[in-house]
Amino acid sequence: MATLDERISMSPTPTSVVFVCKKNGGKSQLAAALLRAIADETIEVSSAGTSPGGALNAESVESLAELGIDVGDEHPKPLTPAMLAGADLVVILGDEAQLPEDTSVPVERWITDEPSTRGIVGMERMRLVRDDIRARVAELHERLRDA
Repeated sequence: MATLDERISMSPTPTSVVFVCKKNGGKSQLAAALLRAIADETIEVSSAGTSPGGALNAESVESLAELGIDVGDEHPKPLTPAMLAGADLVVILGDEAQLPEDTSVPVERWITDEPSTRGIVGMERMRLVRDDIRARVAELHERLRDA
């Protein structure tokens, strides 16, 4: 199996990153929107859920709006075999989502901060989650840009 750097250098098309979480309503949508906001056309960004919910998390959307980022017409959607096959990297947010055993694309799992375990809720919680994911996305963007 090729490493992330090898897959990126072999790819004649933009690097494709798929962010995945269970419901695709919060954290994976945050990560995708944050990467889209800083990436150029050399990075294709999408997000999906292994068991998608019915709507985006309103606090996630609001936390992005505070940074001037609009999620547009994004909505929870299922992770498909075609998404996996077309990805150069899959980033799983949290520990709930699981990929098929035969996934051959490089995978990273980000166990993000969960302020609710410390009694922090509402928008204060969401800002902390967003900022944790934002720092991870910035680091990923640097790695992709330098690859």
